[in-house]
Amino acid sequence: MALDKVMSIAASAMNAHTVRLNATASNLANSSVVSTTSDGIYKGKRAVFETIMQEKMSAYEGLEGGVKVSSIITNDTPGQQIYDPSNPNANEQGYVFASNVNTVEEMIEMLDASRAYQNNVEVISTAKELMLRTLEITKV
Repeated sequence: MALDKVMSIAASAMNAHTVRLNATASNLANSSVVSTTSDGIYKGKRAVFETIMQEKMSAYEGLEGGVKVSSIITNDTPGQQIYDPSNPNANEQGYVFASNVNTVEEMIEMLDASRAYQNNVEVISTAKELMLRTLEITKV
C-alpha cells in the first residue's frame, strides 16, 4: 500500500473522529438543559462508524479503505425527574426533566476521541517523514 493511501485512510479516520468530538461537545453543552416534559429533554447522541472496504470504493474514488460516520444515533434512555418548584420550567407538580447525558461518560468519550484523532495525526506525520526520507535517498 502506498504511503499516500495510508494518509487518506488516516484522514478519513480524523474526519470521523471530528464528528464524534462534535457530538460529544453537543452532549456536554446540553447536559444541564431541563424541560417541562420527559419528551422535551435533550437526548445524548453518538456517532456510529462504518468501515470503508475496497469492494465499496465506487462512491469513494481513490480510497483503499478507511472509516466514515454512517449515522448518529440518539440515546433513548429516560432523563431524570427533579423536584425544583422554583424553576420556571417546572410542571404543575414542581418537577423538571433533566437530560439523559452523563457528563462523566461524555468526558471519557471526548478523551478517547481526541486520543484516536491524535493517533491518526501521528500516522500522517510518520508517513510524511517516510516520504521525505525516501526522496532524500533518491538524491544520492
